[in-house]
Amino acid sequence: MQIIEFSRNGKRIYGELYLPEGTGSFPVVIIGHGFGGSIADTRNYAQVFAGQGIASFAFDFIGGGPDSKSDGCMKEMSVLTEAADMEVILEEISKRPEIDEKNVFLMGLSQGGFVASYTAAKHPEKVRGLIAEYPAYVLQDDTHRRVPDPQEIPDTFSVMGYEIGKIYHEDAMSFDIYSVLPEFKRNVLLLHGTADEIVPVSYSERAALCFPSAKLVKIPGAGHGF
Repeated sequence: MQIIEFSRNGKRIYGELYLPEGTGSFPVVIIGHGFGGSIADTRNYAQVFAGQGIASFAFDFIGGGPDSKSDGCMKEMSVLTEAADMEVILEEISKRPEIDEKNVFLMGLSQGGFVASYTAAKHPEKVRGLIAEYPAYVLQDDTHRRVPDPQEIPDTFSVMGYEIGKIYHEDAMSFDIYSVLPEFKRNVLLLHGTADEIVPVSYSERAALCFPSAKLVKIPGAGHGF
């Protein structure tokens, strides 16, 4: 494991690169954590990938959560700032000699799955495939429910016990994720629990129809996270 840090707009992104044994250029999976989370939620995936001959990069989004080792605070975070973080990593990781730039995959959990989906759709030429676990495609509907009038977005708002800023709602309301997903035409794997009460599985069912090449695996009885 190597600690590697990148920068976006002068703010530090903390990450850990896990490499398999041996030499050569490896396929790599870039893994993003969920809302309010950290690398502690994704490190286990990175370790398993490395054990299977696949490099992986787990990281903390800028302002991604209270335990983040990256710079920033949650009041400055949104799905688009997190997508910008992932774009930096996608660009820089691909340049490393240990990495096969033609085999770069994105993966994300919950909000990280939303962000990975958006990033893949915006950069399909750089992403070989996508894995999204219980992706939070619901977050835009949740935002509209919290803030019915876009002209009256509060400066701060408490969501799931975390205080977020105005930018979170503004960015979430600025586009429709389901209109973006069709832009990614490569293979997608969606994993979602049938008993998820935070993001109903119906959101992934709809996404599976939007992606040109997607497989949805439902985990019977699983909630949000498994």
